[in-house]
Amino acid sequence: MTWKVLVTAPYMLPIVDDFADFFAENDMEYVKADVQERMEEEDLIPIIGDYDGLICGDDRVTPKVLDAAPKLKVISKWGTGIDSIDKEEANKRGIRVCRTLDAFTEPVGDSALGYILCFARRLPWMDQQMKAGIWDKIPGRALNECTVGVVGVGATGSATLRRAKACGAEILGNDIRVLHPGHVKALGVEMVALDELLERSDFVCVHADLTDTSYHLMSTHQFEKMKPTAVMTNLGRGPVVDEKALVKALQDGQIAGAALDVFEDEPLPADSPLRGMDNVMLAPHNSNSSPKAWNRIHDSTLSQLLEGLKAGGL
Repeated sequence: MTWKVLVTAPYMLPIVDDFADFFAENDMEYVKADVQERMEEEDLIPIIGDYDGLICGDDRVTPKVLDAAPKLKVISKWGTGIDSIDKEEANKRGIRVCRTLDAFTEPVGDSALGYILCFARRLPWMDQQMKAGIWDKIPGRALNECTVGVVGVGATGSATLRRAKACGAEILGNDIRVLHPGHVKALGVEMVALDELLERSDFVCVHADLTDTSYHLMSTHQFEKMKPTAVMTNLGRGPVVDEKALVKALQDGQIAGAALDVFEDEPLPADSPLRGMDNVMLAPHNSNSSPKAWNRIHDSTLSQLLEGLKAGGL
């Protein structure tokens, strides 16, 4: 018997042929989808019915997609977040949903610190002015003069806190879960309510997973609580931040800036006001970039796919 596997994960598609021997040795035939960022429901429904396995990115795997996939046994997500997959419905159908926890902790932590340093030291703005022939010493801040607050103290949130603390910042944390006291002590973080974190922080770093409770967690009320000199970063999931409320907060001067790697709609629409804001730094959902991390995810995704197929699903 040969299992048929659809590959839609954008980070794996360019190198999936390197694993051709793995697929052949394990009686798998793989098909590469034509995809840029993700596949929507309407893209998957016409093609998913013939496949036993799916290696996906942030594809919209909805109940309608699952209804169209009678042979599907396993969905192996390239990465950590599975909010775009209806896992409950998949499990009802006996379909195993796999992911790799702690997938991009180090590169995301590095990216978060990079954004903090850029805003604190005003590096991109001085670079722009120098290249425009302007000699202007823009005031900056040292991190030991700043408070960094992290919303969502999981793996990547903890990585950001460790880096900020090493630079001398006061660090605050907030999480919907009660964290193990040993983890809190090891980080040296003060856990506080969300409003207090927002009021005290110079940098608010959002690392929350996307769930029913975190959708638009950062919205009008939260931006009103932040300092007018504060900067928000979001390197987790786009819909955790209410983008319309963020744009208004930036336009009204309620907060000083933002750094965003993820967005409510991806790719970021061409008419997004965020594109024209000088106090906003943008990236194309790329804070996970790391050859070492990617190689680990490739191997983990494939091994979990094979395990799920051999088990016949759940």
